[in-house]
Amino acid sequence: MNTLIFRGNEPIECISPGDRGLAYGDGLFETLLADQGELVWWGRHWQRLSAGALRLGLALPDGRVIESAALELAQRQRAVIKVILTRGESGRGYAPVSAPGTTIVSLHPAPAIQDAPIALRWCRTQIARQPALAGLKHLNRLENVLARSECTDTEFADGLMCDGQGDVICATSANLFIYRDGRWVTPDLSHCGIDGVARQWLLGSCPDAVVGRISRDDVAGADAVFLCNSVRGMMEVNRIETINLPASGAFKELRQRFLSCNPAFATG
Repeated sequence: MNTLIFRGNEPIECISPGDRGLAYGDGLFETLLADQGELVWWGRHWQRLSAGALRLGLALPDGRVIESAALELAQRQRAVIKVILTRGESGRGYAPVSAPGTTIVSLHPAPAIQDAPIALRWCRTQIARQPALAGLKHLNRLENVLARSECTDTEFADGLMCDGQGDVICATSANLFIYRDGRWVTPDLSHCGIDGVARQWLLGSCPDAVVGRISRDDVAGADAVFLCNSVRGMMEVNRIETINLPASGAFKELRQRFLSCNPAFATG
């Protein structure tokens, strides 16, 4: 079995057709790496899920129950664990209900380690500004689905997305950092985007990393660019469509520091 489902803290066999996660995307999710019997950054992921549940008013299950379920699925293999939390079951209508939440814990193959630099394209699909949801890894990801469908050409590993004001926000499934004026900068996510766990680690571990507005010209003229997420770690970018980016000593130094503190992203 590769999936375990809970209503509150109690295991159940299947998801109700009336679950609000299916009907409205009313919920949150976390995706993390499992390696050698460890759930990488589990505490950070659970903290983010808990903070998101508080903001949305979702009932949160016992974290020990969900952690145990994830470890049961992963055993000691290298894999990806996905945790989905929804508001639970209700009838038709948008009005939130008070009900036990549904939690789905599932196991997936881990991607190969990405050592070679990657190329990106610009996506036409924009991210809408919505401060009430900014930073949350909520289930409403249709913008990302549409943007990812623009990246079917194997030449490009991912695509960069902007908001309606033209600010660069993220890739379709990763956060963005650029190196300019001797420091790392990652986009301001106060209006939209996901505050990724890898992004949080990097901001907390790099004294020279800052949050700021980033334009397409800033990306094109950067001394270095990389993507990051909690499954693939740090991914160097060497080209954005027709613009080639130089190899960067700053990226190499930061990635070495990242891997020394998080060795699970260097194995497999």
